[in-house]
Amino acid sequence: MTSRSGAEPASDPSLGRLADALLIPPFPGRRAPGWVLDSLAGGLAGVTVFGPNIGGPGQLGELIAGLRAAAHEPVVAIDEEGGDVTRIAHLTGSPYPGNAALGAVDDPDLTRSVYQALGSDLAALGVNLNLAPSVDVNTAADNPVIGTRSFGSDPGLVARHAVAAVTGLQAAGVAACAKHFPGHGSTSADSHHAVATVTGSLEVITARDLPPFAAAIQAGVRAVMPGHLRVPGLTGDLPASLSAAAQTGLLRGELGFDGVIVSDALEMRAVSEPFGIPQAAVMAVAAGTDLLCFGRDQDEQSYLRVRDALVAAVRSGRLPAFRLEESAARVAELRRWAAAARAPAGAADLSGAADLSGAGGTDVGLVAARRALRLEGAPAPAAEPVLVEIVPPSNIAVGQVPWGLGRWVAPGSVHRIGTSTDAGPADQEVAALVTAAAGRPLLIVVRDAHRYPAAREVVTVLLAARPDATVIEMGLPVWRPPARAYLATFGATRASSLAAAEILGLAPARSQEVSAHGPDRP
Repeated sequence: MTSRSGAEPASDPSLGRLADALLIPPFPGRRAPGWVLDSLAGGLAGVTVFGPNIGGPGQLGELIAGLRAAAHEPVVAIDEEGGDVTRIAHLTGSPYPGNAALGAVDDPDLTRSVYQALGSDLAALGVNLNLAPSVDVNTAADNPVIGTRSFGSDPGLVARHAVAAVTGLQAAGVAACAKHFPGHGSTSADSHHAVATVTGSLEVITARDLPPFAAAIQAGVRAVMPGHLRVPGLTGDLPASLSAAAQTGLLRGELGFDGVIVSDALEMRAVSEPFGIPQAAVMAVAAGTDLLCFGRDQDEQSYLRVRDALVAAVRSGRLPAFRLEESAARVAELRRWAAAARAPAGAADLSGAADLSGAGGTDVGLVAARRALRLEGAPAPAAEPVLVEIVPPSNIAVGQVPWGLGRWVAPGSVHRIGTSTDAGPADQEVAALVTAAAGRPLLIVVRDAHRYPAAREVVTVLLAARPDATVIEMGLPVWRPPARAYLATFGATRASSLAAAEILGLAPARSQEVSAHGPDRP
């Protein structure tokens, strides 16, 4: 079909441009390759920016300014949930707490302020589509992929914060994308690895999982992302991401959504393993998807294969041409909205006004992180403490982002130990930690300890030897260890870490700033 970068299918250039209008591929490196710029000039809808594209605010602002110069208001998408899932601050950790922390506070005005601040950061960089918020209702405590990305386990709570998040982002001129339709919160599998099954009957799903999506649609959300989620009784053996019943029937028909449906990453094994990326793309568009998102590690050849597969499917009659046309029209409308929503200052300066370090910028993130803290008991004075951080297995959605309290403790006093679901450190390693902490305060940091038996075992052994130790949970506080002092942060962001360090006496408390919604309060 095509053998050179940016080339149109020889027999029908217009069909190739139409396929391009549905694609937002990624690219490697911190400079835009020539094929990306040429494709944008030729009709490519836009791009998706990931962590490897980002080295700092100035570099990112220049990168995106170059992308935007290649076409009029291209889609510049990013998966920036804030909280534990951050791309713009992946080198330092996000200056904003995540959804679990915001749900714990349960102040929609605060959530709106946080998301508007995040949106302002993105708009200043030239981003116009944020693949957030996650509006999943996290009813499965052992959910391996949602967890702190959710506002909570109550549909009403999640719905009101979904509205606040969407309103905040879009007030800043950045389109929001509610995900993962029809709800990833009840699953026990990670859709990065396999199709996850949503538990419960359609009646249960309607009452439990759909209210946040319905609320986001009512609030005017510009985009919705279906998950690679099998829904018994609705999607059959297919995931919602490839199901017309889920997208055209339920989302557009029953819920009345008329915005852009954005695919979850097509290289995720839930769809790429059984179908391959190009055919999964064709199936997604046939089901109702408008904008196709590729994962971080895909390249020019992946993009060309998907574009050519769409063209071939139309030529063969497998995919009606009108599906490309109506999707291209929706994407064009999204781009028009983004152009109109862009503030004049943002259009004039894309050099990176946002502070990606988390050290400065708006104080609303720290205000929110402070308010989310839950402390039980009285921590021992933390003068020259020994810090034990129990590190869980990596999570693909989160990636490698700095976390923990190590930056506020002397380097020689920090001990990081890894665990998995079935194995922890050896007994002698735990004994050595007890010895190292002799005569000094002991801080034990965990992250979603309820999901890892080995982590709970380590904490229990350490507490048996040191009942005065303080346990800090930086994931969901589902498991309550027998500690005299227990601090829950509801996330491991830079903001949450700083708030924890303040309350533990590791870092001096900043002055009580006034946020967008009013004075800081406990």
